Amino acid sequence: MSSLPIDASRGQILGVHILNLYELDAVTQLLKTDQTRDSWQFITIPLTFSDLEKKSEWQVFLDQAGKSKLIPIIRLATEVENGSWKIPTRKDITREIDFLSDLNWPTQNRYIIVLNEPNHAKEFGSTLNPQKYAEILTFTSFWARSEDKNYVILPAGMDLAANNSALTMESFAFLEKMYQADPDIFSYIDIWNSHSYPNPGFSSSPVRTDKKSLRGFKHELDYLKKKTGRDFSVIITETGWVENGSTRPWLDSYYEYAFQNVWNDPRVIGVTPFVFQGAPGPFAGFSFLDGNGQPTIQYLAYQKLLNTQ
Repeated sequence: MSSLPIDASRGQILGVHILNLYELDAVTQLLKTDQTRDSWQFITIPLTFSDLEKKSEWQVFLDQAGKSKLIPIIRLATEVENGSWKIPTRKDITREIDFLSDLNWPTQNRYIIVLNEPNHAKEFGSTLNPQKYAEILTFTSFWARSEDKNYVILPAGMDLAANNSALTMESFAFLEKMYQADPDIFSYIDIWNSHSYPNPGFSSSPVRTDKKSLRGFKHELDYLKKKTGRDFSVIITETGWVENGSTRPWLDSYYEYAFQNVWNDPRVIGVTPFVFQGAPGPFAGFSFLDGNGQPTIQYLAYQKLLNTQ
């Protein structure tokens, strides 16, 4: 894998997770402070089947990202079918990779994530099937590499707070079943992808250390080290606090603590908190902008961190 196009200094790990192409101007206003203006930062964004009809819009997005020194991490997604995200076929995967290969990217490396939280049935065709997800991850990795376009493969982030139930599977049980299905499965990954939220309730203090905490990625990397002997780099593509009475007074200090004491782990090369524009809708409590496009308390806390790092 070619070298990462980012500065090694700690300040450049901070980016943001977005949901739509049109958000890039506002994202740039947030991320590009005096401290980060000349550095590369990650942004995470999904690619759905409907996006495959928007080639010109995606090229404009990638061109603009390059001008703003933002590195896209594109998460392969599908479409909602019968209340859950459809499991992609091999043809679906090749269509998405072909689409991305036809675009001009702003960086040498092309970062892609293979789906999202498959230890939730609603994210994976209403099923809990780690063996099937392992097959899809393997095929995607091999197909992308065959394009010779410097694809960098990240797996789906797991919901580290999920329990074993009819609709969810505990994350390490899911990973273990993937490993049992194919002991080489983790060799098809370049960088680990983590959803390390401050649980329970997306509201806990950043000082917690269990697998459901902001430090969940450390538990994942320890697991991978035991299975592979390899030290993975990690991008935390989802994290952040929900806005409520217990988090509201502390968000500034929470973000500062996380940056100085959690995300300072040298294995962390990027952090993209979820989500920039999630209001109105089910993610309004996490959103950096409200339904009118105005900064929320999350925006202001993160902006303060970016300005004082």
